[in-house]
Parts: sequence; C-alpha cells; structure tokens
Amino acid sequence: MTPSLVDSRQSIATKPRLGFVGVGWIGRNRLEAIQKSGLAEVTAVADESREACAAVEQIAPGCHYVGSLDEMLFADLDGVVIATPSALHADQAITALEHGLAVFCQKPLARTAAETTRVIDAARAADRLLGVDLSYRNTLGMRRVRDLIQAGALGHVYAADLVFHNAYGPDKPWFFDPRLSGGGCVIDLGVHLVDLALWALGFPRVIGTTSRLYSKGAPLRDRTSQVEDFAEARLDLDGGAVIRLACSWNLPAGRDAVIEVAFYGTGGGAAMRNVNGSFLDFRTERFRGTSREVLSDGHEDWGGRAAVEWSRQLAAGGRFDPAVEHVAEVASALDGIYAGDA
Repeated sequence: MTPSLVDSRQSIATKPRLGFVGVGWIGRNRLEAIQKSGLAEVTAVADESREACAAVEQIAPGCHYVGSLDEMLFADLDGVVIATPSALHADQAITALEHGLAVFCQKPLARTAAETTRVIDAARAADRLLGVDLSYRNTLGMRRVRDLIQAGALGHVYAADLVFHNAYGPDKPWFFDPRLSGGGCVIDLGVHLVDLALWALGFPRVIGTTSRLYSKGAPLRDRTSQVEDFAEARLDLDGGAVIRLACSWNLPAGRDAVIEVAFYGTGGGAAMRNVNGSFLDFRTERFRGTSREVLSDGHEDWGGRAAVEWSRQLAAGGRFDPAVEHVAEVASALDGIYAGDA
C-alpha cells in the first residue's frame, strides 16, 4: 500500500477505516471509545487471543479478525491502533507508517528515547498522523491546571510534586521482563507523571536528573534481569524549577491507588488528586495561601479521549503533527531517570 493510494482513498471515504493490534483491556477500551464516537470505522482486529477478538467483534460488528499486523497492512485501512507489549511498539508503528497508515499507540511509544525518535522520524517522513495515548492529559482537572499555568495565574511555577502508586501492579508477565517492557513502574506509570509535568509547564528543558530505583524493597542492581517496582526521582529544569516524582507497583498504600499532581508558583498553586483511591475519579483545586477553590470534582469518562481526538484529526485529513515530537523529550527524561540510578 503506497501513501498515494491512502491519500486517494481518504479523499473519498467518509470515515477512516481502522485496524486494532492488541485488544486486551486497554485496546478494547480505546476501540469502544472510537466506536461510540462515530468518527471512524473499526474494520480489523488482531490479537493472540481469539477470545479477545471475538469480544471486540460484538462491540464493532462490522470488523473482522486478521492474524497479524502484516495481514492488516493490506486490509484497505487508513490507520492502526497499537496496544501490544512495549517492546513491539516502535517496530510495529514504523512498519505501519512506512505503509502509509496513521498510527495511534499506547504509551510508551517506545522503550528508549532513541527508539522513540525513530518512530517520530518515520511519521514525519511519511507525513502521517502519529498519536500516543498519554491519557491523563485529557482529564478535565489537568486541562484546567495547565490553563492556569499557561495563563500565568500561578505566577512563576518553581516546583511540581507528582505521585502514582498502583497498589496492584501489572497482571501480565511481560511487564516484568526488561527486554519486553523497557523497565518497570517508571516507564509504566512515571511516563504519565513526567509527561504531565512537562506538558503543563510548556516542555522546558531538563538539565539534571537524580533518581533511586528499588525492586522488592532493595535498590535495583541489574536492569537486564530486574524491573523497578518503586522509584523516586528529581528533574531539574532550565529556569530553576524542580519536578519531584514517585511511582510504584504493589505499594501497601491502604487504597487501590494514590495519584497526585501538584504545582506551586509565586502566585499560588493547583493540584489534581484521585478520590478514595480511584484510578478514574479526581478532585482538582486551586490554592491561594491557606485557602482553596474547587476547579473540578467527580467522575468523568476521560480514558478514551486521546484516541477519539486522534480519530477526529484523522477524519479531518490530519497529517504529521509536530506536537508529537514532545514525546521524545518525555522519553529522554525517562532515560535520564534510569541513568540517574546507574
């Protein structure tokens, strides 16, 4: 399939035709969000689990099962959504992009900054839309916090504290294999924290990193055979601000999850925190001295918004969006966290 054929088809089709590679919980959730939006047509699915594919076929009755991404490349598609183990993301995304398909990929886009840059370069060369599911950007609370920061309402922001503790941890073995995952809780959960901090602050340059990584309560010794289940890190930013973050799997936190994102400036502060240990419900507040103002509170269905927005851009004929280049900056910061503990 050549880019020219895709261009011709998209000019005629009313909706982009999408394939989904990996339809476990996350992949199925994003598929369902896109299906409900009506912005695209779910055409093909591929997953090692035939049962998972069968469940998807009930959500999107018009789609059909294909054996692999390679088969999907010739299934008359406009884009693919990738939700496979992290080690597969870069090569699968590059393959799809080089065949003229747009790509929406689960985080992390790749295991390292070098891999991430390869994918972005491929999207730029193919002039194809590339999206990454950094989903917490799409909560109402984080959008309001970012708006305050970008408008200067918090003054000069000099500190950010971010936490993501998942009391359960992953349920699939590949997360614990460094070759497949690229790391542990940092690349799984810390990627969201680093992205939120840099995104909200306008992507300032990281000029220094220190970190400590642990596995089962002891300092991580060998990243070739272990992944971290607890991490603390500090990122020093150009301009003097500091980001402090912590993340973990299986921490005895007394609740399902602890998720907190807070920014402090010379004109006040703002924070988004999860409610009653929820992974989905957040309360967001603005601080002025010792007083606080609620910006948002309660449940909202935000998980699939990034996928839906990517579908909206694709349906409108969207090509390569340079904003995705910031994902490489996040990946570089993660590399720094891993190197900072070496």
